[in-house]
Amino acid sequence: MAEKFPEYKHEKSKKWFDRALAAVPSGVPGHLGPSEGLFLPITKWPLMCDHAKGTYFWDVDGNKYIDYMCAYGPNVLGYCDPDVDKAAIEQLKKGNCTTSVSYKMVECAELLKDTVYTADWSFFMKNGGDATTFATICARAHTGKKKLIFFKGYYHGVAQWTQKADYPGILEEDVANNIVVPWFDIEALDKAYAESKGDIAAIIAQPYDHGNFYDNVCASKEQWHKVRVWCDKHDVLLIIDDVRCGFRLDLAGSDHYYGFKADLICFCKALANGYNMSCVCGPEHMKATASSVTFTGSYWLSAEPFAACIACINKMKKLDTPTLFRKLGTQLTDGLVKAAKKHGFKMVVSGEPALFYLRIANDDNLMLHQEWIAEMVSRGIFLASHHNHFINAALTEKDIKHTLEVAEECFKIVAKRHPEIK
Repeated sequence: MAEKFPEYKHEKSKKWFDRALAAVPSGVPGHLGPSEGLFLPITKWPLMCDHAKGTYFWDVDGNKYIDYMCAYGPNVLGYCDPDVDKAAIEQLKKGNCTTSVSYKMVECAELLKDTVYTADWSFFMKNGGDATTFATICARAHTGKKKLIFFKGYYHGVAQWTQKADYPGILEEDVANNIVVPWFDIEALDKAYAESKGDIAAIIAQPYDHGNFYDNVCASKEQWHKVRVWCDKHDVLLIIDDVRCGFRLDLAGSDHYYGFKADLICFCKALANGYNMSCVCGPEHMKATASSVTFTGSYWLSAEPFAACIACINKMKKLDTPTLFRKLGTQLTDGLVKAAKKHGFKMVVSGEPALFYLRIANDDNLMLHQEWIAEMVSRGIFLASHHNHFINAALTEKDIKHTLEVAEECFKIVAKRHPEIK
């Protein structure tokens, strides 16, 4: 009997990837490529995209995917959103990267000031790592201190200061001032402060623990309140890395969602629906410091992304995307748990519904989960093996229904291979 959802073929994708290997290190570098060992088996994964629209993308073989990775976060409204693209194209016709900065930068900063709880000002750049780096430089400039506190499992980009001493090309002195403590452990913060003799410039943290390869852990207002009080007591700045979560939990920022105010907050992925920009926002007491820091880039003040950002934020407000994402994410994950249970699988869902994390918990090595993910991907439901996923505003209940139908078949296929699962 033929499968209801037959597997895709990727012959053209493989040929393009072979060409990429000859011209680009690893073919496709970083977590978007197979070199990290997450795309297993590689024959089930599309490695090259042809085009995208809404909540879908199509690979070079013509296969269509419902995309729950959303370009790893930037697709917040849907690919090629007509309102955002129209604003960007209109600006592009007028000018983009010009000697004198476009007034669109001012309009964008004013909109962020009216939107983001912490924002009395905005400083613009291109990548999430630019934003977190700027924020930590500001913290050191403002406090005159040098050490940074991270929460365990942190990810704040790939600049040298964010990595580990045993990573290729990273020097011990690059990370010598990094201190890692468990999430929300006030005793550990006290110990770190004492051992460093108070030489701590900032805590930098994501809004909650949404790392890879383990269940995500949501935070509470009470936990963040204690950290905020601790920072104020010890004259330590509190930096929120909202690059991934930003605008998905709360359009005013994730610090507002959790009931506190950051000293600096970093945005990127959902800022402009895929147009290349990031920013750091802060309150008045950090403005002079931000002005004093030497930090710039060739394309950081391009006008096209500012126009896209304005259109994106206004549309997110109109749609109330945080409420929409919570609704759709809950509907999807509840359905996946139910389908998994039907075939003997224990599906664990963690994190916020807007950027949920999945794990099949029948084994402790994650290979069973990765096997199911591969079957889903090869039938048009693009998920990642060990990363949180994203909801975008173009996703429909019809898309979710189709996803759950494919999931049911994939659970059945994997269960048949593993008779030990009951």
